[in-house]
Amino acid sequence: MSYSFTTPRRYVENARSLLREKACKEEGYYQDTKYVRLAGHAAFSGVLLALDTVLGAKRKGRKSVEWYKEELGKIDKRVLTAFVAAYDTLHLSMSYDGNPDAEVAQAGLKRADQLIDWAEARISW
Repeated sequence: MSYSFTTPRRYVENARSLLREKACKEEGYYQDTKYVRLAGHAAFSGVLLALDTVLGAKRKGRKSVEWYKEELGKIDKRVLTAFVAAYDTLHLSMSYDGNPDAEVAQAGLKRADQLIDWAEARISW
């Protein structure tokens, strides 16, 4: 079965575009946290889409962060650590808190790229 990772990558690129074009970066900080929040949500959604290709469907109920942690922990502890970092940065710090620090956002987007790359390599096996 072939899966295209263009959609998860598009989500992350949309996050970058929001930050670049709408969040108004000045002296290392984004001035409009609304767009920081939207960018964090978009990037984390892209990560989850990519991971879903590797992890598959949950048997019962809705997927949660704990479910992703459990499943990734069974496969690769380093990826689990990367996922926890992405969750903390993209979802909590950016999406919920609207952290305006541009370095935080860049670190989160870099982590999103790494997780998508890992999922793509895993599917290619």
